[in-house]
Amino acid sequence: MRVLYIHAEHFSWEVKDPALDIKDEPTPGRAENALVVFVTVERGDAADEDFLRQVARDVVDVARRVKASSIVIYPYAHLSNELARPYTAREVVNRLYEVVRSEFGGDVHKAPFGYYKAFELKCLGHPLSELSRTFKPEQARQGKREEERRDFYVVLTPAGEEYDPAKFDYGGYEDLRILVEKEVFKKELGGGAEPRYLEYLRKFGFEWEPMSDVGHMRYAPEATVMMELVEDYAYMAAKSLGIPVFKIRGTNMFKLAESAIETHAKLFGERLYVVESDTDLILRYAACFQQFAMAKDWVISYRHLPFGMLEIADSYRHEQPGETVLLFRLRRFYMPDLHIFTRDLPEAVNVTYKLHEVIFREIGKLGRTYVSLYNVTEDFYKSHRQYLVELARREGKPILVRVLPGQKYYWVLNVEFHIIDELGRPREVATFQIDVGNAQRFGIKYVDENNQTRYPVIIHTAILGSVERYLYAVFDTMAIAEKEGKTPRLPTWLSPVQVRIIPITKDNLKYAVEVADKLEAEGIRVDIDDRDETLSKRVREAETAWVPYICVVGAKEAGEGTLSVRERGGGQYKMTPAELVEKIKEEVRGYPSRPLYLPRFLSQRPSRY
Repeated sequence: MRVLYIHAEHFSWEVKDPALDIKDEPTPGRAENALVVFVTVERGDAADEDFLRQVARDVVDVARRVKASSIVIYPYAHLSNELARPYTAREVVNRLYEVVRSEFGGDVHKAPFGYYKAFELKCLGHPLSELSRTFKPEQARQGKREEERRDFYVVLTPAGEEYDPAKFDYGGYEDLRILVEKEVFKKELGGGAEPRYLEYLRKFGFEWEPMSDVGHMRYAPEATVMMELVEDYAYMAAKSLGIPVFKIRGTNMFKLAESAIETHAKLFGERLYVVESDTDLILRYAACFQQFAMAKDWVISYRHLPFGMLEIADSYRHEQPGETVLLFRLRRFYMPDLHIFTRDLPEAVNVTYKLHEVIFREIGKLGRTYVSLYNVTEDFYKSHRQYLVELARREGKPILVRVLPGQKYYWVLNVEFHIIDELGRPREVATFQIDVGNAQRFGIKYVDENNQTRYPVIIHTAILGSVERYLYAVFDTMAIAEKEGKTPRLPTWLSPVQVRIIPITKDNLKYAVEVADKLEAEGIRVDIDDRDETLSKRVREAETAWVPYICVVGAKEAGEGTLSVRERGGGQYKMTPAELVEKIKEEVRGYPSRPLYLPRFLSQRPSRY
């Protein structure tokens, strides 16, 4: 923060035109014998109480030394070229005004933020009448560290016993021990080695886009079909909750001038993507803004509740360049974001039982499980401790609970579901939160059975996690399998190519096409390797591509109407096309289907590498 002090005999200002969409009320003003404080809020400044108290005490000290009878806080963007974003700057200036008022015994004025203003001043011209200051928010960061230390953790068992994480016996709970090491004791785990899953991503076309910003990916056809299958499956998982679910689509940019957007956005701070246009915009970091903006315009009755709203939201978070990890920590990703609108907190708690069940069911289908971190407000912990015990009982193991004093966020409960990856590190995938603040902030209402207007309690959840993180969990599962000496194999429903037919010679191509037509008609993704390569090379490349079913066909198979099948990790055998169709359809039952996103014939495909 940069500050210029002018001790003025008199100072007045007049509001002209708006300079920003984010602005205060356009009030003029005048002060006599005033210390005028020209304030420039810089990037990194925050409306932290300790930081602003430090600034305010200096302001008041100078005012008393020059014997000013009044103080004017004047927003002024011309003392630095490292400006904070407008929504942050206004918050800091307005809060500084409040803190100065609490410290100073005389009149304190504030010129409005967000306008071009004309001002007139007469400087008194003594040695202390013009001073400048630079303030760094070191105390803000220190204050934040102190606040974090006021949080406390407990291990809560299914029997309701509560333990200090430092004293708990982790015998039989290795995953919990790893989570506690990271979250409670802040130890970095599993460093040094490169995750094995990164080797797999190249073959499926998950890559960084070097011509975009850091942390942005591109998706080849194989990756694209996998992404879209997970998006479809996220909707199926949401519907399995047994409540009405509305799937929507919306924009990814929202105005910071909207107070609800501004207030909610402050929680993300410097992780926001800001877009400079005719007005200041932010790129959304999840689907909250769009769904809430839509829900506020709906006429909702208590009879409609609970219901869900789902969007596959392109989401943006300005992660630090050194922190981005392919498919796991990204600046742009796709979030199957589900919000469940409920009547009140008791109904929200009841809905989360089924939600919790579905979240564990889905990770269990990959052969994995979660270890859970429950972030809760202190009041919620006191009033709903038995609810947390019940969730621990359903998980069948102790959970880690972080208790936060006060109501800093919009939620009273924020659950992080972690897998322990191949390198022994906790990795958050799925989540849910119970939100008690945003319905009122965005004006989302319903009418209860007594014809009274109420604000719903909202559950935020990503049942599968983001699309990319779910796929990360899939590939990490393959990495663990390979580490254990097993053949890594994608679930058949997720395999970009489910069947590859390899004709031994060109004479067998007609039969290969006939078989492919039959399989494709049944919704199976099938291709044909018709290239002029040796049979052994084509089989080897299909195995390298993790195709689950490789079908070699020659004159004998064509005459018999059969296929020589090599199943990935499952041996070799002969079967008819109809039998293969039935086998695959059984494996993919209950999962979505998409067509092949590549030319059927491998001879028509350019090489990517």
